[in-house]
Amino acid sequence: MFKSGILRELFDKLFGKSWPMWLGGILLAVLNILLFVIKYPWGASGGYINIGQNIYQTLGMSNLGTSVPINLHTVAILNIIIVLGAFISSLLSKEFGIRIAPIGELVKGLLGGALMGIGATVGVGCTTGGFFTGVPALSGGALFLTLGFMIGTFAALRYLLWEMEALPNISMGKSFTFLSGNGKNMAWQRWLGWILIVIVLFIFNAYTSKNTPLMKIVGWHVIFGLILGIILQRSRYCIVRAFREPFMTGESSAPVAIIISVLVGLVGFTVIKYFGVGNAGELATRAIELKSVYPNFWLRALIGGFIFGLGMTIAGGCAVGTLWRAGEGHVKLWMSILGFLIMAPISKKFIVPGIVKILPESLRKQMYLPDYLGYTGAVILLLVILLLWYVFVKWNEKTGKCSAL
Repeated sequence: MFKSGILRELFDKLFGKSWPMWLGGILLAVLNILLFVIKYPWGASGGYINIGQNIYQTLGMSNLGTSVPINLHTVAILNIIIVLGAFISSLLSKEFGIRIAPIGELVKGLLGGALMGIGATVGVGCTTGGFFTGVPALSGGALFLTLGFMIGTFAALRYLLWEMEALPNISMGKSFTFLSGNGKNMAWQRWLGWILIVIVLFIFNAYTSKNTPLMKIVGWHVIFGLILGIILQRSRYCIVRAFREPFMTGESSAPVAIIISVLVGLVGFTVIKYFGVGNAGELATRAIELKSVYPNFWLRALIGGFIFGLGMTIAGGCAVGTLWRAGEGHVKLWMSILGFLIMAPISKKFIVPGIVKILPESLRKQMYLPDYLGYTGAVILLLVILLLWYVFVKWNEKTGKCSAL
């Protein structure tokens, strides 16, 4: 695109090679803080649910539908534009390709997505809204959701290792790649990337030119979705790896990157919640404090997190990891998205009410840590937990005591 000079050098730095995952994590955390200021911190499962509900609504299944269209649902818009942003990034970096995995892997993608849809609705959160956002939001339920992710990931990993030995044919078969960016005569991909950026900017202007607060907020989610998609794809930011690698290869780079990003988010969220940034009055401040603090403490979060952990490990991507990998052209993750979209509205309508009815309020309450520990105590607790996680993954990297491989 650029033949030489300063612009070519900048382009090569951005799209010539992958970024460090820790850098992507810091940038994502900063953007999450800004999303908090604009309206609400980053989440993904709510967007899946809304898109799925709109699909059912279009098919005439109004009992699974919704009155909120996709184009007015900020999280749904964010999810869609993240896929588009990752697609644009993979085009510009010549990393796009339609990659069709063997049939068995495609089925696992579909099943993994369905399990994530159940887990996210039962546990009230995914790895993004429930963990990446939930922990910095000082949510007690987020801690048990995270524990559920870890247990589910470990169980699914043990299954996959068993499957490789006992049922190797499930994942065997032909795989295909089309339109690879490294192939001949693929220069059009970068041109398409630039054209799509212009289209996204046009969509942003179409929203923000309308003089209503909602349309302006949705418009800015379009821009944030584009940036998030690019950062996710370039840094290959993967929360699944953070939970999986210590028990698989023992590598600590992914967990350390996640820990750094959660720390950045923790600082920003604590400041916003403590001072009630952008709000006035006791009620407004309380509403800010309870953002991303869901009624899932403690057993509900643990159950949902476990189911979600199973799903994301089998699928090979969490709610957001699935989005940017789908943007790169991985058909297995397209199947994961499909499974999530199909199952999440069904789970919300038919599975979650039964679980809520069975569990007493004490096992599914809304718990804001500063209400019990104060802000100082809550932050110290989270810092200790993150430090222990860091010590564990670094120790395990050196000793391999908990690694399966």
